Amino acid sequence: MTRAQFLKQHIPFSLLPLDVIEGVSDLLIEVTYSKDTMIYQQEITKMKGVDVIVQGSYESFFYDSDQNKRMSEVHGPGFCYGGVSILLNRKRSLRNVIAKKGTTVYFLPRKDFRGLCQAYENFFHYFTGEFGKRMLNEEFAHFAKKPTSFEESYIASEQLYSRRIVSVGPREIAYCYADEPVHVAARAMAANKTSCLVIKDREEKVMGYVTDIILRDKVIGEQASTDAPVSSFMDPNYLTIDSRAFVYEAILLMFSSKKKYLLVEENGVLKGMLSRNKLLSEQAQSPLVYIQSVKLANNTDELKNKWEQVPQMITQLLGRGVNAEIVNQIITSVADTIAQKVIEGVIEEIGEPPAKFVFMVLGSEGRKEQTLKTDQDNAIIYEDKANEHREEVREYFLRFADMVSERLDYIGFIFCSGGFMAKNPAWTHSLSHWKRNYDAWMKDSLPETVIKFSTFFDCRYIFGEMSIMEELWDFLDERLQQPMEKLFFHMAKNALQYQPPLTAFFKNIRTITVGRQEVFDIKKAMTPIVDLVRVYALKHRVFKVNTGERLKALRDKQVFSEAEYEELNQSYYYLMSMRLKKQAIQIIQDNVEPDNYIDLSTLTKIEQVTLREIFKTIEGFQTRIRLEYTGNIFG
Repeated sequence: MTRAQFLKQHIPFSLLPLDVIEGVSDLLIEVTYSKDTMIYQQEITKMKGVDVIVQGSYESFFYDSDQNKRMSEVHGPGFCYGGVSILLNRKRSLRNVIAKKGTTVYFLPRKDFRGLCQAYENFFHYFTGEFGKRMLNEEFAHFAKKPTSFEESYIASEQLYSRRIVSVGPREIAYCYADEPVHVAARAMAANKTSCLVIKDREEKVMGYVTDIILRDKVIGEQASTDAPVSSFMDPNYLTIDSRAFVYEAILLMFSSKKKYLLVEENGVLKGMLSRNKLLSEQAQSPLVYIQSVKLANNTDELKNKWEQVPQMITQLLGRGVNAEIVNQIITSVADTIAQKVIEGVIEEIGEPPAKFVFMVLGSEGRKEQTLKTDQDNAIIYEDKANEHREEVREYFLRFADMVSERLDYIGFIFCSGGFMAKNPAWTHSLSHWKRNYDAWMKDSLPETVIKFSTFFDCRYIFGEMSIMEELWDFLDERLQQPMEKLFFHMAKNALQYQPPLTAFFKNIRTITVGRQEVFDIKKAMTPIVDLVRVYALKHRVFKVNTGERLKALRDKQVFSEAEYEELNQSYYYLMSMRLKKQAIQIIQDNVEPDNYIDLSTLTKIEQVTLREIFKTIEGFQTRIRLEYTGNIFG
């Protein structure tokens, strides 16, 4: 087979005109390796051209900071190496490459390769497009981008934020039977050198737990009999977590539930116990510990100061290559903790509420996707009371909502310009009133009511009586089992409202002029993913609130394939990472209010290529939702 015939069979050279392929074949230099040879080193070797494997193979990989091989791949005949390194990585080899014994390649000099890229757009875009797709892989992107704080190695980042609970080594559970007296339980605690005992009945079913603090407060402090059964003093509300969950998930669960212990299970069987002290001691340098310091703040000024420190923490996390999904959760946990402290402070000041209630958050905060440019999106649901108490209850909660909103605004969570907050009397109501709201929005299914429904579907409990929230979800679940085609139609139309900022034929990113900058709005670029995932979540009655969690659930229900899930999930969190970095820089370095505009001139070629691939992905999914819910490919 001639060189020209070989090139005709393999992309990207097959994209060239036939006469050009013939000309290129005359420029090729044949190279053969008689033994395994390291021919390129990442970030060191300056590429003199590109290689096309004719026979044999290359192994390419990254080295991490401990010189471990990462993302090893084997490439066979037809594979072209070096194009991305020349075009997008300052001519330095992006990866380490070993040519295996007996491998033969055609080498094309750099100046000839660049000439082809300049003359033939399809040939050039093959390399940028392939690289953009690879950059959607989180691990690949980490090494390719080389975070600025790279001295904090990838391994260290993995240990802090990608470590599984099973690796921590949960301690063995110490048990006590429910009918045994307190003094027996206390001796068992001492014998096992533990501060927590799990209580079970004689059928071995777990009933709850007791801690040394519970025994101190409820037995010794109240001078109760130590002969009383230990079940009289136990806490029945224990929490479990899967051993495969991440450590940071366990810490966040403990903070949100105010529990100091978790039971670890594996395939439904209890395997051990974790204490908050143990996890925090292992995460001593983790920003997760910061959440605990927020809990200890004594007044609104301290809470304001804590929120002002968040951008610096976010910058450090992103600099270490921490996934934006985790960063979002940390921002949300800090914001939730601040809101909870504010609510507790207001209740302490004006007295206990006259009815059970839920303070819920909406929109991006409800989805646990808060950024550093955030406003208040919240509402209050209180239990229905008899007629003679209605005005009294409503008066309390309107005053309560006003005080909470004012304090949150002072801290840095500004008032919602659209009025979607508890301070607005329209969004502080009884449970029956809220059910009528949701019912009307679903039945009317007008464009304006669909927007309200979308906002309030993304709702999440942060304080109060969880059972009220659960009753609302049960109500929605029942309603969504009825035909709702008009609702889904308008929600789909809403998901198609924002088009990814791509010019014709996907060649460039479309911008608008703001001041002297050519920018695009990254929030609007992300909105289609949020909207289309919400539509599918509603259709399939997935009541997760977070976009990433919804995607996982839809994948598990086989609404999205594994490949589709990866595309959307990685695209969304790549954009989120870019958005958070920009906002943190504006706050810390520029000392200005953050916005959602990204200046194209500040992006590297790698970032621009990755964005184009992401926007293509979004357009593809918009076409799918357009067909499924509007029946018209043109909208």
